[in-house]
Amino acid sequence: MSLLSRKYFQNEKAAFDHLESILWSDGVVCPHCGTVDQAGKLEGVKDKKGRVRLGLWKCYAKECRKQFTCRVGTVFESAHIPLHKMLQAVFLMSASKKGISAHQLHRTLEITYKSAWFLAHRIREAMRDGKLAPMGGQGGVVEIDETYIGKQAGHEKVRGAHHKNIVLTLVERGGSARSFHIGSTSMAEVLPIVHTNVRRESVVMTDEASWYKTLGARYLSHDAVNHGQYEWARDEISTNTVEGYYSIFKRGMKGVYQHCAEKHLHRYLAEFDFRYNARVALGVNDEARTERALLGIVGKRLTYRNPNEIAVGG
Repeated sequence: MSLLSRKYFQNEKAAFDHLESILWSDGVVCPHCGTVDQAGKLEGVKDKKGRVRLGLWKCYAKECRKQFTCRVGTVFESAHIPLHKMLQAVFLMSASKKGISAHQLHRTLEITYKSAWFLAHRIREAMRDGKLAPMGGQGGVVEIDETYIGKQAGHEKVRGAHHKNIVLTLVERGGSARSFHIGSTSMAEVLPIVHTNVRRESVVMTDEASWYKTLGARYLSHDAVNHGQYEWARDEISTNTVEGYYSIFKRGMKGVYQHCAEKHLHRYLAEFDFRYNARVALGVNDEARTERALLGIVGKRLTYRNPNEIAVGG
């Protein structure tokens, strides 16, 4: 039986109950004042149109006493889409290896394309993790490479690269990936990102690009393969893991999303990083991956007028 047949994907009350169980596993948290377990559920309260307000709570802390639902203070706040449909969208984006287009969400969820597009960006923001510890350490291998994404994808390092967006990705073998949209491949831009995100005790592997040549002085070791001479691996030395990440990323960007504005690229990278870092090979199935994405909705807000600006907090 498909996971999408579960009650919380079909019923609005069940959807609120399900999201509450994930976000408030340690007690109901008031998004206005932050108190825990000082709220009571309000039943039967109606809005101005006479509709019962589902999932409504009231904080009884002395200095607060405000009403809220589990959507307040999250990327779902102020959304006009039913919660059970938003939960379906989170599952579909989490379970689709190369992503799912806004047009497909529009047709599947029976909402407008504009709503589907913005909902997808809300979910990508939930997938973004800005509190990551450095990678590698204790001799762990971190592969580093860059690629170009744009109109001429497929000829990235041959010609016309100045018309493309540059992506730098760090992948720990057997672990996670971390991608960045960068303005250039200069050492001044690449090296600070590498040094911030890779522990000094790591083994670093790259290709022969000049901007990586000084890495050996900082890390346990630095080995490179010479792609210009058609060398793809030398014993254990390769960048095949990060290249595998790029193959999934590019199939998704070209085959599913097809076009991505530069100002939104960082959020698409967060989406592909999220799925890679919560893949089946690491013991994370579709259901658990969806729950991880839902845990990421708290404390983040996007507005439709300017979805590239993030409002943090409630």
